[in-house]
Amino acid sequence: MDFNTVINKYYPADSPLRDIYLRHCRQVADMAISIARSGNLPLDETDIEAAAMLHDIGIILTDAPSIHCTGQEPYIRHGILGAEILRKEGYPEKWARVAERHTGSGLTADEIIEQNLPLPPRDYLPETLLEQLICYADKFFSKSGDMQQKSIEKVERSMQRFGEPSLQRFLKLKEVLGQ
Repeated sequence: MDFNTVINKYYPADSPLRDIYLRHCRQVADMAISIARSGNLPLDETDIEAAAMLHDIGIILTDAPSIHCTGQEPYIRHGILGAEILRKEGYPEKWARVAERHTGSGLTADEIIEQNLPLPPRDYLPETLLEQLICYADKFFSKSGDMQQKSIEKVERSMQRFGEPSLQRFLKLKEVLGQ
């Protein structure tokens, strides 16, 4: 399946959001492919590219004016919203799961309940190697600011702000991916 079809459907040409979306997702895809190649990971590059290019498809439905998102939903819901879009559009479940599980270093049901997050209380942890790879690569690129790659130290500080469990999950991803 061509990932561009769903991107074109939800992100109109010549819009600032589309430009941000494509730049961010391409950065994540390129990094993920590079990690997979250098680590000789048993993943198909076509799946890596597609999953990375679609991991944030749900941001279009969120309220995040700083990146030109004019939807109604809280930004934290973009992963589950993206998974719903991909399932509705008939894309592979493995790509929908990447969208659903890439937020932070994953989220647990307990964290959702404790922080009163507007998500169904269940675990959204990256489980497959593809999910882990895209979740990890995504942490190095923002959709705002200068959009330059962050250093590993900056990413780790960012994960620490969300608590020790978040940082530990990120460090585990780093280890699993040989980084």
